[in-house]
Amino acid sequence: MQRGTRISFSSVNSSLSSLKNCQSYINTGMDIATHVALDLVENFNDEEDVKSMENVMLEYAALDRELNHYMRAFEETVDQIKQDKPEKIPDLKSLVKEKFIALESMNSDSDLEKNEKYMYFKDQLKDMKKQFRLQSDSNDNDDIEQIDEDIAVTQSQMNFICPITQVEMKKPVRNKVCGHSYEEDAILKFIQTRKQQKKKVCCPKIGCSHDDVKGSDLVPDEALKRAIDSQNKQSWSML
Repeated sequence: MQRGTRISFSSVNSSLSSLKNCQSYINTGMDIATHVALDLVENFNDEEDVKSMENVMLEYAALDRELNHYMRAFEETVDQIKQDKPEKIPDLKSLVKEKFIALESMNSDSDLEKNEKYMYFKDQLKDMKKQFRLQSDSNDNDDIEQIDEDIAVTQSQMNFICPITQVEMKKPVRNKVCGHSYEEDAILKFIQTRKQQKKKVCCPKIGCSHDDVKGSDLVPDEALKRAIDSQNKQSWSML
């Protein structure tokens, strides 16, 4: 009986491993959808096209939630069996299904909008629209409001400067907590140095009160990188 139990749990572990592989495919799909949406904004495509990518992200978020619930149902059921140590192994499939249905019954649309990758998508999309709207407005009004345009461009370029290195960023990352961006290598070295000193890391952006920056809070700032690259291309084309 014990030997049979081990075989059963081994099979479960294999199934969980396969499910986690599926989750990686979902994450990859969400990354691709995010890049496509940013491409659409950068090339000033129709808003409906961008909206369609948001719908794709929500569909992925729903798949991710369903997969998480199924894995949770699996793990909790196995843990309960191990804890109870029944003489006869119960119907694992039925128990998992029952717990899965219970988890799914608590679903709400707001859950999808809390998906981490969906939130990143919305955040990057918002920044992308703002960055490229500034550039578009600047190109459309060259002879009308030159002073305002110069101010807008200067403010935009100021956001391109890393608060640590004080030079233009090449690989910016954003802090999910406070929203500020830094050059990736610079902030990681800063975090490592403070860690060795056994001290917390304050956000190096002047005026920011966030005093516990962690590497796990950093995500690529794709919208900012695209804005920097676009501005540099425009500068080179004018030479």
